[in-house]
Amino acid sequence: MVVQLLTVGGVVGAVAYDGRSCIGVARVDADVAILCVLAFSSYPCSDSNSPLANIDEQMSLPPVLYHFFRAPLPYSRTLALQEQIHALQLAQRKASQSHQDILLLLEHRPVYTTGRRQLATSPEVQDEEARLTRIGADFVTTQRGGQITYHGPGQIVGYPLLDLSRYTPPMGIRDYICRMQKTLSSHLLDAHGMKSVPSDNTGVFLDPHTKIASIGVQVRHRLTTHGFAMNITAEPLSWFGRVIACGLVDVHAGCIADHSKTLKGSEVTVSGEIEGLVEKFGRAYEREMVKMVPGDQGEIGELITTIEEHAQTRERWQSEPLG
Repeated sequence: MVVQLLTVGGVVGAVAYDGRSCIGVARVDADVAILCVLAFSSYPCSDSNSPLANIDEQMSLPPVLYHFFRAPLPYSRTLALQEQIHALQLAQRKASQSHQDILLLLEHRPVYTTGRRQLATSPEVQDEEARLTRIGADFVTTQRGGQITYHGPGQIVGYPLLDLSRYTPPMGIRDYICRMQKTLSSHLLDAHGMKSVPSDNTGVFLDPHTKIASIGVQVRHRLTTHGFAMNITAEPLSWFGRVIACGLVDVHAGCIADHSKTLKGSEVTVSGEIEGLVEKFGRAYEREMVKMVPGDQGEIGELITTIEEHAQTRERWQSEPLG
């Protein structure tokens, strides 16, 4: 058992890591998951290139409903969507255990986001916001783990909105993150012949200096928000070049289009990756994956339809940073 004391965003807490999950030892409460990610992100996952479990070995749990948005979404509205779904899941769980687990897959309009480690009121963050909005991107502070990163067209962003208490025993935060990393690494290997390498940093790396996918999550009441982002085409790379993403000074962004061993770069598309990625997600989390029909999902379906319709009316995004 390892114990570490942290102060994050004004929250002071001690967290213990037992090799599988994090346990709050002092005043951490809902923030324990974020504190855990910060304290123990260097604990390595198992070999990301090893095979996933077969489908018949999966647990008997409700299916995860997934939805892929066809038009890039503005980040702030998508963040609000996650919060609305989180609140509905929590209320439905308390009332009747009828809540659905959901995976949202999408692209964002160009945006830089910061994590909980970087206070929105700090002069450094305010200076970065001014600089990055001048080059044509949005800038949003969030409550996820991690530091500044970029999201935009040409990148798949996945937001798993899962109830970890459905697993027996409840899935720990480190296990949750490792399964996410496994999802991405397995997809790269099976679909593109691309091997990832171990790293002390959370995410997926093609070599010690090339990062192709990022992970930053938040867990409250055993319900997850935020998630992962993987670069598919080269479009995000020039935007990544304007920041030190995730605080890693000697690391640059890579993409599938530049490294795939099975497809030419021009053949790689975001929509073409969805089916394989969904299949790997289901195997990693031991769940059946079912395509969502928003019209059948009540209030959650209405929220998804509204943001999708809004995205389809927006003007085309800026494909390269200004200046």
